[in-house]
Amino acid sequence: MDVSRVDEALLADLLANTTELLSLYNRDFRLTHYAARLKGLYGDAVVPGAAIWEIYPSFLDTRCRDEFLRVFQGGSAASIELPRSSGEAPRSVFVFGTANGVGIIESQGQGGRSAAEEQEHLILLHQATHDVLTGLQNRRRFGERLQEALAAIGGPKPKAALLQIDLDDFKSVNDTLGHGAGDTLLQLAAGRIRDALQDGESAYRYAGDEFAVIQLGKEQPVEAERLAGTLVKAFKDPFVINGIPVFVGSSIGIAFGPEHGTDGEQLMKAADIALYAAKTDGRGCARTFNRSMLLLLEQRENLRRSLRTALERGELYIEYQPLIRPPSSVIGFEALLRWRHPEIGIIPPSVFIPIAEADGLMDEIGRWVLEQACRQALAWPSWLTVAVNLSPAQFLSGSLTDTVAQIIDAVGIRADRIELEITETVLLEKTIDNIDTLNTLNVLGIRISLDDFGTYYSSLSYLKNFPFDTLKIDQYFIKDLEIDLKSQTIVRSIIKLAHGLGISVTAEGVETSAQARWLVEEHCDCLQGNFLGVPLGAEATSDFIRRSPSKGGRALEESNRAL
Repeated sequence: MDVSRVDEALLADLLANTTELLSLYNRDFRLTHYAARLKGLYGDAVVPGAAIWEIYPSFLDTRCRDEFLRVFQGGSAASIELPRSSGEAPRSVFVFGTANGVGIIESQGQGGRSAAEEQEHLILLHQATHDVLTGLQNRRRFGERLQEALAAIGGPKPKAALLQIDLDDFKSVNDTLGHGAGDTLLQLAAGRIRDALQDGESAYRYAGDEFAVIQLGKEQPVEAERLAGTLVKAFKDPFVINGIPVFVGSSIGIAFGPEHGTDGEQLMKAADIALYAAKTDGRGCARTFNRSMLLLLEQRENLRRSLRTALERGELYIEYQPLIRPPSSVIGFEALLRWRHPEIGIIPPSVFIPIAEADGLMDEIGRWVLEQACRQALAWPSWLTVAVNLSPAQFLSGSLTDTVAQIIDAVGIRADRIELEITETVLLEKTIDNIDTLNTLNVLGIRISLDDFGTYYSSLSYLKNFPFDTLKIDQYFIKDLEIDLKSQTIVRSIIKLAHGLGISVTAEGVETSAQARWLVEEHCDCLQGNFLGVPLGAEATSDFIRRSPSKGGRALEESNRAL
């Protein structure tokens, strides 16, 4: 860092952190920024716009003035001894150039530092309080500032606001483009946060891809919500890294002191809970803390603890939903995991599966589901298949293929009776390794299905790079199929695309006869939904098979006759 031309933005950050007698002046010799300690020393003389000689009259002295002007006109930084009266402690100032004028650091009661010493001092001060990668204030300074902000509020003064900011989908950028691109993204993100700030707002890099902003002296909650909206909007535009547009949103949690916390730890916890709510609500949004969020979080923690023992207590079980091939053939069942909590009752998979994935429980649970489903399939006629969903988390251990092979051998089921369903999320995480895993499973003779096709990051490259046996059209496109022309066009296109690639198509969420008729007319290979057969307990599947083509099969035949 060249102190003879120190960046003024850096110095503005230093002013917020230093205990030094630091001040900045413009080209008209007028005060623009100053440290709080300088104001405490010189009182009313320190106001924005004050002339430099009003604070340092010694600069009217010929020797001091000439040395000051030399630095001001582009010379190297210099330490200047100030004249002093008899018995007065030594005083010196270190003068250095900035982008728009000069800066001064005053030393009292000691000999003046050399230019090299002052330069080293500035660098060390900045490094101790700032993040090396982004230039924002660091976690250490964040903790100090948050405590100072909370200590300063009270009475009629406005409350302090804390905004916790987390980047959405940052991990996928690191995994797909590399850590260098990830670092560049963090720098660009920090720039967007910095650009959104106004007076009374300071930004920090808290950890990893987590940032924070502290607001002081603002009307709340309106100002915090305004800033959060500005940040969410700023992150909707792509970041361009090595010529590649990268989309990374921001989720924001807001909390206010002292309302939501009287110390830093309490306020950070409240903002973090609000951030979690923003993530849960779909990300790319901001949420303000309220007590109900805390209650929901406590309920989630209770579920997390219960889930760890749910398998051994026999609370997890499987239901099987029929898969129907027109006009009326039952070709298999999909295994659907359920949890019956002894106190709460039935808990939806959409609630407990993410908990299991986050807590590393999916390997154990997934193995149990696959083994139970395969054993149940042995009780059915040998031509019926069983479909089992795989979580993206099951691919992380690297032992999925071994687990599947071991279960096939232990149960004694033919591999071609098993269909493993994955979502496109699997293909986003460690893509090469996961494709290799799918290819190995395919070599074993297991069928592979791409579930929820069209609702995530649908890429035709998936269909080119891996020979899927089945595409499952998500119920999002099926629910309004009778009336929505766009859904009809999309579903029709998926069916034709899949058939052109030699891939079978299954439609999920078929709830009405009209939906079934339309899909049969468009040559959809397999239908699944409550209209054709609701999820059944293990014992009920045998009865369903015996009565086919009744129930779902008969409903489908009646739909066919109505065509």
